[in-house]
Amino acid sequence: MSLRAVFLVLAMATAAQAQDNAADQARAAVVMLEEALGQLDAADGARDRVQALTTTIQAFESGLAAMRTGLRQAAIREAQLSAKLEARDGEVGQLLAVLQSIGTENPTAFLHPDGPTGTARAGLLLAELTPALNKRAEQLRRDLEDVQTLRTLQTDAEARLRTSLTAVQAARTALNQAMAERTDLPKRFTEDPVSTAILIASTETLDGFASGLSQIVTNEDLNVETPVSIEAQIGDLPLPVQSIVLRRMNEPDAAGIVRPGILLATRPRAIVTSPTAATIRYTGPLLDFGNVMILEPRADTLFVLAGLETVYGEIGQVIAAGTPIGLMGERDAGGELSTDGDGTGAARSETLYMEVRQDNVPQDPASWFRTDKDG
Repeated sequence: MSLRAVFLVLAMATAAQAQDNAADQARAAVVMLEEALGQLDAADGARDRVQALTTTIQAFESGLAAMRTGLRQAAIREAQLSAKLEARDGEVGQLLAVLQSIGTENPTAFLHPDGPTGTARAGLLLAELTPALNKRAEQLRRDLEDVQTLRTLQTDAEARLRTSLTAVQAARTALNQAMAERTDLPKRFTEDPVSTAILIASTETLDGFASGLSQIVTNEDLNVETPVSIEAQIGDLPLPVQSIVLRRMNEPDAAGIVRPGILLATRPRAIVTSPTAATIRYTGPLLDFGNVMILEPRADTLFVLAGLETVYGEIGQVIAAGTPIGLMGERDAGGELSTDGDGTGAARSETLYMEVRQDNVPQDPASWFRTDKDG
């Protein structure tokens, strides 16, 4: 056993619980990603391929988030232990010297300068210390094995991370194709493209655009069922994307600008789904918001989602809860490979802005959605 290895395991012995947690998280993440790979294989033959691919992508996103967190915690723990070990070199050296002395066959190794009495006392003291030192050495050996196991697990986890990133990209590509081929969604009304274009050209604010939406409905089909009541869901709706809240309603940004919605930080290429059954009222670019999706879950209520790179669906379509409505962008090409912890938001380079409007009056999304945890 090298001295450096002993240094490492000595510190790891004081952090066994943290080590176990990191290992358990990594193992759980591997299981999640294995299951997601299985779902991807099954998605090709699923009757509702869109739903199957959506579930698969969300499973990948959950597994990848868990994997990144586990790897990041392991890296942090290693850095912490390295710093501690630098300060404990002397202690470990003394421990090794004592262990080596105890194991010597030279009977003069323990002769005390005070003569036989001193030697006898020293021998009694060493007799008491020897079991404790041997126990400590055995603990070091066990910890070394644990560290080696953890390192192997980390190596395997990193390989799984890259494999899964390739797989989730394939799933997104398949979803794009499946959405392009989808023809089974009912339409409540047909878009009037001329009126929509005029509204966009004459609109300077999101307020103005939202208030004008009701005026561009044509050929409404009264036989198409509208989304069911969402009264019971208010306050418990899932966020449309796996994310953390970056800025809340009316909270000023760095430039002092206040908006009546919330800003969600997401990972690159994250899938965005409809929080509830809804009618698509608008989809496409708008003002300086990038691609915008406006959903109508019930009469006089709108969910405005802005900042998507890819949008799915057509104006007038009625979609079910959980239906994919788009994908986030990827400004940072290496963002998905990052193992930064999700809780920090450091690797969530994309942002989705969301408003809830009732009778064209902004509502606090925090009172509609579960914003206290990762969506």
